[in-house]
Amino acid sequence: MSPDETDKARKRGRRNALSLIALAGGALAVRSLSARAQHRPHCVLRPEQTEGPYFVDTQLARSDIRADPATRQVEPGVPLEVTFRVSRLAGACQPLSGAHVELWQCNARGVYSNVADAHADTTARKFLRGYQVTDANGIARFTTIYPGWYPGRTVHIHFMIRTAGSRGRGEQFTSQLYFDDALSDRIFARAPYADRGPRTVRNARDGIYRRGGSQLMLAATEQDGSLAATFDIALEASR
Repeated sequence: MSPDETDKARKRGRRNALSLIALAGGALAVRSLSARAQHRPHCVLRPEQTEGPYFVDTQLARSDIRADPATRQVEPGVPLEVTFRVSRLAGACQPLSGAHVELWQCNARGVYSNVADAHADTTARKFLRGYQVTDANGIARFTTIYPGWYPGRTVHIHFMIRTAGSRGRGEQFTSQLYFDDALSDRIFARAPYADRGPRTVRNARDGIYRRGGSQLMLAATEQDGSLAATFDIALEASR
């Protein structure tokens, strides 16, 4: 090999070595970003929606909201576990502990408890209502049932998040959770939902859903006849 060829070979070797180092560095960077992403807080802003006419401040601190406290009768329906992960967005995103998360919904027949309306009078009952306080990780868990439907609305669950503020000025965020129509179709084909017949309103026809409902979907997974879902939500510091 001539001196020129030897010099060219050395240069090619250095270039190949530098390329390998760059590739290795890039791979390490990708792995580092992936690791950070996996441990990044679940900070998701959601739209507020109307409280509706059926909120009642029952002051029921409980995780399983299916039963009526007075009669202990459990509302029938497909079990649903809902886990809230609540965060505070203030530059960085941090779990929000001590937040009061309240749920209320209708039963499989489309009836709310503790109200009197055209559908039913349940003023002495408190089924499918309750609240939990988020732990140090911003977690609040509920055991409920898949909600039924009633005329004029798509399938939904109401929720409210309240925090204690300084000088007595707390925060309140109110909205609703929604479900995929295909999932509701499957659930409503079962007892006790099937007795009511086809529902009258799907997501796209619900006026409240159309105001941000696609950002409030509860992605439920099914296993052994029960459903479970985790819902991430962040409150802004400026609220």
